[in-house]
Amino acid sequence: MRREYIRAAPTWRNGHARYDCVFINAQPELPGMRGLEVARIFLFFSFVHLGVSYPCALIQWFSVVGDEPENETGLWMVEPEVHDDDRPYLAVIHLESIFRAAHLIPAYRTSHFVRRSLTMHDTLDEFKFFYVNRYADHHTFEITS
Repeated sequence: MRREYIRAAPTWRNGHARYDCVFINAQPELPGMRGLEVARIFLFFSFVHLGVSYPCALIQWFSVVGDEPENETGLWMVEPEVHDDDRPYLAVIHLESIFRAAHLIPAYRTSHFVRRSLTMHDTLDEFKFFYVNRYADHHTFEITS
């Protein structure tokens, strides 16, 4: 792979917003998902301080659920981090800490119905838990194993 596009746009191709998810290489000394964090990108920006430009991203953190992958699927689960009043927990990070794009699959609960008007554009806002798709591509499989 030579390049990967990670998008953060309030409208994508004259349609819905697109805010991609990424892996953050938080602890490179730990293997697989134990050394990675998951985040959703909301904004790319940069600022200059003392003549040095700092490329950054505004993100929402996801926290890993449990200490191991889920038993039935073998996939790690994550949930959006929120404050006590349900506001998303946001942070600013340097772009160099982003490792690569991540693909999250909503965790559907059998006891709850999914509304008919739900689209793929709403899933990251509507669901509370997600599976980290380690089968998205070869590179994702390698880094999350």
